[in-house]
Amino acid sequence: MAGTAGLAALPVRAMAPKTLTARVATAQIAPPKYAATEVWTYDGALPGPVLRVPQGGRLARRLVNDLSVPTSIHWHGIRIDNAMDGVAGLTQEAVPPGGTFDYDFAVPDAGTFWYHAHTNSFEQVARGLSGALIVEEPDAPEVDRDVVLVLDDWLLNPEDAQFMEPFGHPMSLSHGGRLGNLLGTNGTYDYAREVKANERLRLRLINASNARIFVLQLAGLEGWTIALDGMPLPAPEPVEAELILAPAQRIDLIVDVTADVGETAALVRFDDDQWRPQARFPVAGTASATRRDGPAALPPNPNIEVPGIDSARRLDMAMEGGAMGRMSGAMMNGRAIGFREMAGQGQFWALAGQVGMTDTPFASLDRGETVRVRMTNETAFAHAMHLHGMHFRQVAEDGTLGPMRDTILSYPDEPLEIAFVADNPGKWLFHCHMLGHAASGMTTWINVT
Repeated sequence: MAGTAGLAALPVRAMAPKTLTARVATAQIAPPKYAATEVWTYDGALPGPVLRVPQGGRLARRLVNDLSVPTSIHWHGIRIDNAMDGVAGLTQEAVPPGGTFDYDFAVPDAGTFWYHAHTNSFEQVARGLSGALIVEEPDAPEVDRDVVLVLDDWLLNPEDAQFMEPFGHPMSLSHGGRLGNLLGTNGTYDYAREVKANERLRLRLINASNARIFVLQLAGLEGWTIALDGMPLPAPEPVEAELILAPAQRIDLIVDVTADVGETAALVRFDDDQWRPQARFPVAGTASATRRDGPAALPPNPNIEVPGIDSARRLDMAMEGGAMGRMSGAMMNGRAIGFREMAGQGQFWALAGQVGMTDTPFASLDRGETVRVRMTNETAFAHAMHLHGMHFRQVAEDGTLGPMRDTILSYPDEPLEIAFVADNPGKWLFHCHMLGHAASGMTTWINVT
């Protein structure tokens, strides 16, 4: 007993958090005849390691910055404590070279999320700083395998397979964004994974590209969409048409392998006027002689209602600028300037008449109030608009509400409206996830108190 008492009196040393190290590495992105590409990674992996945590649990990681430049991590789609959101200059200071930052937060929602750099993200994400974050349901759907597919593209010099520079080229900033000349999945140009006939898979699709909109179909697979941006649909929806996956968006599918043994099933993309494999699934063997029934819906996440739509505060957000746009000028750094002067400073876009971040928010909202934001795309390009800290629903012309999302694709001259409950206090970024557009003007923020 005396020995036990002595042990109890010893001080308890807190366990050091697990680390996530941002560092330079190489990866064989391109075919083997090309050299390996120097990339920026988390823990030396491209994409970064898949992080899995149970719903209702906590994720704790110490970011260790072994890069030569400052960085930070945004946990995309998580309804998170504001101090953990990872936006350098808004919610935290960027982590300097050699520095660390402890991220520690609760994860209220099950689903497919991701994490990525949020300091000079148009370059750092393009160099490879992203990874999947999977929050697991207490009762997961019945599948044979859970497969994470991180879709990306890379703009490489065909001579040496290194990244083309500069990352902030005015042509890409002012047009559709940085589009790669090599497309791939999970860090390789030719992703393949063997499957079995009649096997059931959960495919978690994540678009980690800077600007590419993936147009996808299933081949040799029959599937159902079960969640968008991490949020379960009320009922599985059969995949009967193309799947559109904008930058930062996620789609969860349950698919059955219908291709025969010896054939290859695939997730295919539309590229250069033809369908090409994005992820191949060679069929080797048979899982079952018969097909299963259709899948059940995932359990809903908490707090997904958007009440008070008719009496909600209404805000307007015009997207303006870019090449072939009609914008003559906007407010920048507190003064009105013309588009030519904007372009001379590397800025090409505006939200609600403002270029880039301002001292005052686009909107100051009371915690708990319902808000409707009408977005009009007055540019010549599509924009993937992402709201940090909260999910929203699209409001149709007849007033019905679409599925919960955190990123929505806006097309030119097609107004859309979103509605959300401002239930998460803090300073939240609202920006285009064509990351070059965000870096060149299409970024604002809201304040919830």
